[in-house]
Amino acid sequence: MNAVITPQNYTTEEFAELICYKPGAIRTRLCKAGSFYGIRPIKLPSGRLLWPAEKVSAFLSGQEV
Repeated sequence: MNAVITPQNYTTEEFAELICYKPGAIRTRLCKAGSFYGIRPIKLPSGRLLWPAEKVSAFLSGQEV
């Protein structure tokens, strides 16, 4: 049995690639709306954003985030 390993979090660039957006568009939406269609990232002390994989998966499958 092969287990599928998924990351716990995605970088903004990885998230953008998954949903066919530009990273800048995701950051802009986050700044204007406070989230990206209901997904709030984890902000690291360095300022880098990490997007929760569980919520990203729900968003991609059309479930409410």
